[in-house]
Amino acid sequence: MAAMATEVTGTVMKVSGPLVVAENMAGTKMYEVVRVGKDRLVGEIIRLEGDTASIQVYEDTSGLTVGDPLVKTGLPLSLELGPGILDGIYDGIQRPLERIQQICQSVFVPRGVDVPNLDRDKLWDYTPQNMKVGDLVSGGDIVGVVRENGLFKKHFIMVPPKLSGRVKKVMPAGKYTIETPVVEIEEAGNTMTVMLFQRWPVRQARPCVEKLQGKEALLTCERVIDALFPVTLGGTAAVPGAFGCGKTVISQALSKYSNSDVVVYVGCGERGNEMAEVLSDFPELTTMIDGKEEPIMQRTTLVANTSNMPVAAREASIYTGVTTAEYFRDQGYNVAMMADSTSRWAEALREISGRLAEMPADAGYPAYLGARLASFYERSGRVTCLGNPVREGSITIVGAVSPPGGDFTDPVTSATLSIVQCFWGLDKKLAQRKHFPSVNWNISFSKYIRILAPYFETYDPEYSMLQQQMKEILQKEDDLQEIVQLVGKDSLSEDQKCTLEVAKIIREDFLQQNGFTDYDFMCPLAKTIGMMKVIVGFHEAAQKAMAEFSGEHKVGWNSIYASTKGLIKKITDMKFELPRQSEEHFRKTFVALHEEVLAAFRTLAEEK
Repeated sequence: MAAMATEVTGTVMKVSGPLVVAENMAGTKMYEVVRVGKDRLVGEIIRLEGDTASIQVYEDTSGLTVGDPLVKTGLPLSLELGPGILDGIYDGIQRPLERIQQICQSVFVPRGVDVPNLDRDKLWDYTPQNMKVGDLVSGGDIVGVVRENGLFKKHFIMVPPKLSGRVKKVMPAGKYTIETPVVEIEEAGNTMTVMLFQRWPVRQARPCVEKLQGKEALLTCERVIDALFPVTLGGTAAVPGAFGCGKTVISQALSKYSNSDVVVYVGCGERGNEMAEVLSDFPELTTMIDGKEEPIMQRTTLVANTSNMPVAAREASIYTGVTTAEYFRDQGYNVAMMADSTSRWAEALREISGRLAEMPADAGYPAYLGARLASFYERSGRVTCLGNPVREGSITIVGAVSPPGGDFTDPVTSATLSIVQCFWGLDKKLAQRKHFPSVNWNISFSKYIRILAPYFETYDPEYSMLQQQMKEILQKEDDLQEIVQLVGKDSLSEDQKCTLEVAKIIREDFLQQNGFTDYDFMCPLAKTIGMMKVIVGFHEAAQKAMAEFSGEHKVGWNSIYASTKGLIKKITDMKFELPRQSEEHFRKTFVALHEEVLAAFRTLAEEK
């Protein structure tokens, strides 16, 4: 109690749900963390007026009364970034849920619980890197490396961004806890230490040297995305869709099979069983590293803020996720961050804004909703990292949006659409037809196609043409559908019948993918491009055959269909090629099938 007496305190004067107004708060800063009430609940100052401060509390405020004490910490809401983050699950303010459960023996997080974010007792294998006494170092320089786990072998220990000076002391290789000072730096007579972990405020973006344009694709292993609407490493994508359209499944598939080095998965206000599913599925998924199977969970960190957790902490959870992603980006890794879903985050903003009595905008959301969303998505990108050695890292943000009733004119969806460069719109009708992933190819878009053309052309020089042709076939089908419904298929010309049939193959055997099968749970890029080449090749050859032969020797779609029935069956069976085979195998298989298509049409021409 003696320690408590010396702490700087304020007093609670009003409690309104997650918002607490306190007095005697002179000298505090915006976004400073305070501990509220006798239970020492975590709160953050979001408004200062005279001697009073408005505080959003990240825990349940029931039981708080006017006059309760309030302790100022003088620090902003910060994360602890270091070894031990991966393969863990945290809440919106980075409290370690697994350790809290072990300590409290309860499935719920007790109020005011104070557990260090990272394990203080665990020993890590540390190896210093090219660092000796007398060297000059600055923010971002790599001083050593820790082996985090079998999948993520190199967790680099960096000088925090704002530190610089001359190295005074270097610890040798060994096993250390994260609070061990491994390097001491001296500047202007002050000695500062570099530990295995660093703290960073969540609302402040970590600095980098410069932002670069993306040049490589984030390969999702989902055909509809990789083929038609790709996203760059360092890009932004939004996945809006009504309930049951498969937003969470797309986010989880990206986390499982994408070509990123680290995955940060933020469950923001969604159902608890979705996070439970991630926790049970991911440890079972393995990847081969040096001949040894390693669980994919070892490259993943989860920030869980489910619908039954305090609303205010949802707002912090998005920032917690993106700050963690920036830390791994600064080490030179490609990070994918999934935010599921940003609508719930916006609802938390709306609730706090309402409690602050701010002027509401569209649908009750605050007027600054667009600015807040933009400042979050702006933290993505491919960058040149601070410090030596020179390295590049990237953060790709994929935000799921849950518009009420699937209405895309909702303020959150429309604000997100004006910010992101890639849009995968999910369609209720496709989901009801059990067509998954239910990405609607008529409304989705990607502004990265031109930037990524050189990257895809290393796989196949014709990629841009194939993608364009495929989109045109699907667009024509959409235009013809109206005529077919009015007057039937027979009124169409032969080339239009051909387009409809090929579009059906594209829809049912290319865009549709079943995540529960051995052959289609993922689809490597070599297989995707091979399939595109065969389908587009078949369409072109059929159209050419129909255009060349007219008059007596006229070739109609029916005669082509009759003579190439076996070939069409082979084309629809392409998806049954197992995905975990070499690029060379796919190249050979699909080139052979493409040749077979051309040969079949040559034979048809000779017969005529």
